[in-house]
Amino acid sequence: MTSIHRHYNVSSANALHVYAFSVHFQMKVKVLSRNPDDYVRETKLDIQRVPRNYDPSLHPFEVSREYTRALNATKLERVFAKPFLASLDGHRDGVNCMAKHTKSLSTLLSGSCDGEVKMWNLTKHDCVRTLQAHEGFVRGIVVRYCGTSFFTVGDDKTIKQWKMEAPGYGEAEEPLNTILGKTVFTGLDHHQKEAVFATCGQQVDIWDEQRSSPIRSFTWGVDSFSSVRFNPVETELLASCASDRSIVLYDMRESAPLKKVIMTMRSNTLCWNPMEAYHFTCANEDYNLYTYDMRNLDRPFMVHMDHVSAVLDVDYSPTGKEFVSASFDKTIRIFQKDGGHSREVYHTKRMQHVICVKWSADNKYILSGSDEMNIRLWKANAAEKLGVLAPREKQAINYNQKLKEKFQHHPQIRRITHHRHLPKNIYHQTKELRIMKEARKRKERNVRKHSRPGTVPVVSEKEKHVVTVVK
Repeated sequence: MTSIHRHYNVSSANALHVYAFSVHFQMKVKVLSRNPDDYVRETKLDIQRVPRNYDPSLHPFEVSREYTRALNATKLERVFAKPFLASLDGHRDGVNCMAKHTKSLSTLLSGSCDGEVKMWNLTKHDCVRTLQAHEGFVRGIVVRYCGTSFFTVGDDKTIKQWKMEAPGYGEAEEPLNTILGKTVFTGLDHHQKEAVFATCGQQVDIWDEQRSSPIRSFTWGVDSFSSVRFNPVETELLASCASDRSIVLYDMRESAPLKKVIMTMRSNTLCWNPMEAYHFTCANEDYNLYTYDMRNLDRPFMVHMDHVSAVLDVDYSPTGKEFVSASFDKTIRIFQKDGGHSREVYHTKRMQHVICVKWSADNKYILSGSDEMNIRLWKANAAEKLGVLAPREKQAINYNQKLKEKFQHHPQIRRITHHRHLPKNIYHQTKELRIMKEARKRKERNVRKHSRPGTVPVVSEKEKHVVTVVK
């Protein structure tokens, strides 16, 4: 009896022990749990979703894969670089000046050397209106800020204002207003917000649209000016290029010019940066372009080289990050605002000396007018695909762009990106200019080496083109 009782006590104690163990240490079971939203397609037209683990240790060849993709993207960009879009022909003499419409992207105005002004519809590549504006050259053309009318100046010493709408059936083509000046006008620009415009010739004149005589005239011992431009940001400021190799700055509210910088060679025209109020770029006869900060004219903060003949015109993109230049060497080049060399060069066999150039207001196109009576339409980004892009196309383009930026300094990618086929004469001229420049530098180094220390100072490329600043 005693042994049976003892056995019962032992079994109950073991049961209690097992229960306590199971209470304190509960068993954990791992199960797979998937959310169908992560891997099931919404429709059968969607692409399959692939789960990815982005842990770098699992992808040791990621960089080499990306480099190959960047190289292929760079090569394909050069394959698809077809910048030329259309040629607008209809002028019977060289295209001397152009103007963008301030309100319409598809409208362009052009003036030629026979006094004819044409209005173009860029989407249809068609001339919609022609008017005989002047006797002799059309020297300048500008659209009023509201887009309802435009102004022209010519060799016949007149300023004419024209309606933007074509005259009705049976009506004669007559200007709204005609002002007869005392001398030939060589340039024209309109204020961004007010009914005021500026002309240049033997002096810089500020005109009110309601008056037949200038409200203010500026002279500074110069016999003639080639161009005048209003600042698009600080709208009371304007600048002009003079025949004595100087660039003169003015404030409309003052009676005298502000200051001028005299360079070693003459500037043909200039253009203000539309996003940075104090910066402007001038096109010079010495084959270069110079970007200045008007607060410090002692030296340009960037010299843009690559042309092999005089630069005749320049225009900024609406973003202010790039500008396009037209040259006597029959090419147009696109520069970064802080880049010393061009990122792109456009040329054709038929295109002669490029007189004027414009960058469209939607930042997609470039227009150039040249000696052989044609206006050409180019893509601002040579390899850009025009038209509507699918979301996956946009994503692929952005991905390739980032890859190209990431590997842009690798030798092979840099070589492919920068290489351009040039006409033979431009290629040889570039080579000759490079040899001449190296010879000058070598001579300067030798003179400095054999002179007393300090007598032959080192002059930087930026400083050697500025003669003086007059205030």
